[in-house]
Amino acid sequence: MRVLLSTYGTRGDVQPLVALAARLRALGARVRMCAPPDEEFAARQAALGVEQVPVGPPMRAVMRESAVPAPEELARLRDEMLDLQFAVFPGAAEGCDLLVAAGLAQIAARSVAEAAGIPYVYTSYSAVQLPSPHHAPPPRPGWPEPEAGDHTARWAADARNVNAQFGAGLDRHRAALGLPPVDNVRDHVCTDRPLLAADPALGPWQPAPGLDVTQTGAWILPDERPLPPELVAFLDAGSPPVYVGFGSMHPSHDTARAAVEVLRAQGRRVLVSRGWADLDLLDRSADCLAIGDVSHQALFPRVAAVVHHGGAGTTATAARAGTLQVVVPPRMSDMPYWASRVAALGIGAAHDGPSPTPEALSLALGTALAPETAARAAALAPRIRTDGAEVAARRLVELYG
Repeated sequence: MRVLLSTYGTRGDVQPLVALAARLRALGARVRMCAPPDEEFAARQAALGVEQVPVGPPMRAVMRESAVPAPEELARLRDEMLDLQFAVFPGAAEGCDLLVAAGLAQIAARSVAEAAGIPYVYTSYSAVQLPSPHHAPPPRPGWPEPEAGDHTARWAADARNVNAQFGAGLDRHRAALGLPPVDNVRDHVCTDRPLLAADPALGPWQPAPGLDVTQTGAWILPDERPLPPELVAFLDAGSPPVYVGFGSMHPSHDTARAAVEVLRAQGRRVLVSRGWADLDLLDRSADCLAIGDVSHQALFPRVAAVVHHGGAGTTATAARAGTLQVVVPPRMSDMPYWASRVAALGIGAAHDGPSPTPEALSLALGTALAPETAARAAALAPRIRTDGAEVAARRLVELYG
């Protein structure tokens, strides 16, 4: 069985698909993967023996100094990516028996699969990305948010936004392949039988009309890297610190600074993850340490709490460790959703609004670090599944192998 996997985005978009690739290879499948050409992504794919097909500019270059590019640049990038996908995907799909795409950005994938005569499977990493009367659509960077109304009306407006961006271009490429036009681009990409690669205890799917969703659990890639000696020495030198990190997001430096100041005022030791924003410390005091990329799976059980951006992977890893969370999400994609799930489950606190003030962070940390929050986090941790990628891989092999 030969499988083409495809996604475009930051580490949170790429790494779950790499986890699926690892499980598919363990089941005997050959795997090819379309992804951004960032070095860190390519190195992980190469280590697993996954054939790489670079698509688009490196994500670090796209993100640059702000969380997302300006709306006009985003529109241009989206149009360019659509053309590039139709140029690259047909060759990548050659000889494959199945195409699995993750994320709404994969506009060309289903059409290429149709033209090649192979099955196509869409994957979402969170329930909020799938149309449902139970929740509103997530914020889409660069597009106007739907006006007030019920969830169904807001999803209809969301579909119009996606059509306005991609409809004409998609139909032009489909006509060149001898395929009919598409009425609803979003639903065409998502299909009516998507996979949901999210943990059912952390982010459950509620049945919705017109969608037959299979929730597999999150696709987690085991990370067995040992922690660096300097970090181990810091952890061993005192009480468990609080981790502050925002992954590939670029929060204002005031956000990170406020978090460190509040934590130190409370007598807490602090770990600052530099991330793509290259955050650093206020000073070189012994109660703080700045770190690079390390295994969250090894680190999070050893910290008192995790202050983060609300990425699906970070949220799941902290929940699995039973570690308390304070989520400060940018208003984009599924990050506000994961913040709301942390708050609803009572395993931490969520900040809603613009850059948090020290007062707001202090209040959120007080909620997250309360004993009753710790008890709920500890109770949830054993329920977080670790076999999502295995479940998905076996299902794909059984259905399409």
